[in-house]
Amino acid sequence: MAARLIAGVDEVGRGCLAGPVVAVAILLPPNFEPPLLRDSKSLRPPQRRQLYPLLLEKALAIGVGMQGPAEIDRHNILRATLLAMQEALESLPLQPDLVRVDGPHRPASPFPIEACVKGDERFPEIAAASVVAKVLRDQLMTLLAQEYPYYQWEHNKGYPTRPHWEALQRWGPSPLHRRSFLKKGPPLL
Repeated sequence: MAARLIAGVDEVGRGCLAGPVVAVAILLPPNFEPPLLRDSKSLRPPQRRQLYPLLLEKALAIGVGMQGPAEIDRHNILRATLLAMQEALESLPLQPDLVRVDGPHRPASPFPIEACVKGDERFPEIAAASVVAKVLRDQLMTLLAQEYPYYQWEHNKGYPTRPHWEALQRWGPSPLHRRSFLKKGPPLL
């Protein structure tokens, strides 16, 4: 019997003030698990950058989905995340036998799908998706920082750091800020 093709899906950027939410679906070869591979949040940036080219090289297929700030504001972050995951799955050039998605929610999928709470800690395919998504989004935010230097996205990647909030107070929001995330305002600075 042939090994089952299992896709892992994860997202990054849900808690950011700016930029898109990015989802990745990845199919790895059966039994492929590099020693450093674990959830992207538990890896240092050099470790993620070391794993990234290996995952791109070894992956049988990768799909990427993205929802920008306008979609996040229009739908809400959960719906936008699920849409990004659905896009990632629909862009896979191979059909998986099963999809494992990180978290309690499942996007629409033409494939059998399991929602896996803490899946990025339990399944290498989800951990791989988290690493690829994180590196892709970080690269994008670093590029966007050249266009919008005040917000220091090359450092904070759009997350709500103190310098990011201070820049928002001084310069106002850019077109890439999520207006729905700015309504609460900054924490006490």
